[in-house]
Amino acid sequence: MADPHAPHDDHAFCPVYEAINILQEKWTLHIIRNLLDGPKGFNELARAVGGCNPATLAQRVDKLVSLGILEKTVHSTMPPRTSYALTESGQALQEVVEAIDRWGKQFLKEPVA
Repeated sequence: MADPHAPHDDHAFCPVYEAINILQEKWTLHIIRNLLDGPKGFNELARAVGGCNPATLAQRVDKLVSLGILEKTVHSTMPPRTSYALTESGQALQEVVEAIDRWGKQFLKEPVA
């Protein structure tokens, strides 16, 4: 069995390496965590995530849509409204978010500077 801590070989697929590359981008897990409660419009998601500028948020949700983690729905209202929801693969990340939550509660007793 290959060493999971070995440097990444560009010719070999490593699911852990690929998943970390997706999830490590700033705001990505915040977006996913906030959509675990259900679909949200762009502005509602921006308020829920907090602190993420609109351009960055748009870039992150577009990437998550392209990866099949989120689905984007454009509602035909005036003005048009867009909402985002987790797909099945996005919902499966709930276990990851809950594991991080458990770890944080056990080992982080105060905010990290």
